[in-house]
Amino acid sequence: MSFVERVCYGLGYSVEKDEDALIVIPECSLVEPLIIERNGRGFVKTNLIEPCHTIYLLILHSVAAFGSVSVLED
Repeated sequence: MSFVERVCYGLGYSVEKDEDALIVIPECSLVEPLIIERNGRGFVKTNLIEPCHTIYLLILHSVAAFGSVSVLED
């Protein structure tokens, strides 16, 4: 199990694995699944719905601490 999977499961989020990505499935139906691709860029719309928005940031900042991921918020 990867670091990201452990973080997600600890937060109560389910994760699907693909060859090229991890897909984090949120609890809230108004928030898009977070796709963390092995190579490339990603985008996700949270509509600032809490707690999903903050949890996604936590997951992305956790990944950024161990890899080459940049997190931009608008």
